[in-house]
Amino acid sequence: MWSKQQAAAEPPAASPSAAPSTPAVGFNQPSTGKSSSAPARGGARLGASIQIKGEVTGSEDLQIDGIVEGPIRIKGHELRVGPAAQLTSEIHAGDVVAFGKIMGNVHARGRVDIRKDGSITGDISSARISIEDGAYFKGRIEIDPTKSPAGDL
Repeated sequence: MWSKQQAAAEPPAASPSAAPSTPAVGFNQPSTGKSSSAPARGGARLGASIQIKGEVTGSEDLQIDGIVEGPIRIKGHELRVGPAAQLTSEIHAGDVVAFGKIMGNVHARGRVDIRKDGSITGDISSARISIEDGAYFKGRIEIDPTKSPAGDL
């Protein structure tokens, strides 16, 4: 049961203006569903000001809004490429959703979605693919429906 003693012992909640800034790499806040590029589920995010030259690996969902030059391996998880993102990468992931620009081959166990303003220049290997009107794609597509979305790459 709640009492005045419990309320006095608890520190006051920090106001939004006093809260520390969100780090460029970290966990996403819960999605409100208003942004089409927001991750569908929790994971990590590389912000728009982040530039990486080197390998990116992980075992959780990842949204990239910055620039990456180098291979990306997200074991069986979703990679979201934000509208301002530019990737020059060989990508291995469970699912890939491209709102931004990818230059390099994409290997997905599940689905590759190229959204309206997204682009992929390179070969795609996946179980399923979706290319929206207005998207750009140049390369080869290999569809293998026997690939399992649940497995690791």
